[in-house]
Amino acid sequence: MNAVHVNMRVLIALAIGAAVWMEAGCSDGSKTGAASSRSDVVVYTALDQEFSEPILEDFQKASGVRTRTKYDVESTKTVGLTSEIIAEAGRPRCDLFWNNEILNTLRLEKLGLLEAYRSPAGEVFDSRWKSADGTWYGFAARARVLLVDKNLADGASAPRSINDLADSKWRGKVGIAKPLFGTTATHAACLFAYWGDERAKDFFRRLKANDVQVLGGNKRVAEEVSTGRLAFGLTDTDDAMVEVERGMPVQIVYPDQGADGLGTLFIPNTVSIIKGAPHPEAARQLLDYLLSPKVETALSEGPSVQIPLNPNVHTKVRVATPQTIRAMDVDFRAAAETWDAAANFLRDEFATGE
Repeated sequence: MNAVHVNMRVLIALAIGAAVWMEAGCSDGSKTGAASSRSDVVVYTALDQEFSEPILEDFQKASGVRTRTKYDVESTKTVGLTSEIIAEAGRPRCDLFWNNEILNTLRLEKLGLLEAYRSPAGEVFDSRWKSADGTWYGFAARARVLLVDKNLADGASAPRSINDLADSKWRGKVGIAKPLFGTTATHAACLFAYWGDERAKDFFRRLKANDVQVLGGNKRVAEEVSTGRLAFGLTDTDDAMVEVERGMPVQIVYPDQGADGLGTLFIPNTVSIIKGAPHPEAARQLLDYLLSPKVETALSEGPSVQIPLNPNVHTKVRVATPQTIRAMDVDFRAAAETWDAAANFLRDEFATGE
């Protein structure tokens, strides 16, 4: 076969590959569409599809910009999309990353994969919830809580702390999401930063020794408690509130309150533009939209009950906030620095979980 034929076959293969991706758009449960244009924006989002999709659809209707969305799967929450962004760094496909937590966003920032953008909508946010150079913004937080069987929620023996997950009287009757992904991995890294390696490792070893049930996601934890298969579990307020408002016999406990308590961990969603994004103008437009009071109001009043961080949002929040209870005092950047060490330890301890 001569060189002309070989080159032609290579060109055809490349064209087919490009057409397949453009036609498929984003996989794994995402919205798909035809070839990308300037009026498209490719979004990777780790917030549950049932909560994020209505927001993105509203943006599409209001702006005329088509959103092509790749949703994360529950079993690899956040980490899966972060890994894809890193793998695609040489040729980005994602324009905007809507993360459901903050530490993996900080990891991407450290790798130089986020584009600085000083959003007019982000100016009102407290400096705790945004980077100094505009590479990321935090909004719509959730709390890490215990969802407890109502029959166990009162009295001196009721669970009040994350340490109760390691109490032998609850052996085999408590649950967590696999601590390698999502907000459970974020929580773990925050504990490593707050307590130090040895105390954090001891905590997770005690959980394992107590036969803690390691499930595929925070939603699964909430469901197992609400159906009575677990006495209580560690989850997020959005998944917990779904069960509470379904009328299930469960109650939210905000852990580690009191003067000497660790405090309840609050984790924001984050939004950032990927460096080298194919559609930077549309990405900036979407980022401004997500930081608007309208969006945080909708996320707060909707089933996910997110906690607004925009001071211009004035709505009644159905869960506790950092202003109403003792919040864990955590340095997210320090926690991001512990990520690899915490992940390596937890992988060894919990890799065989569900």
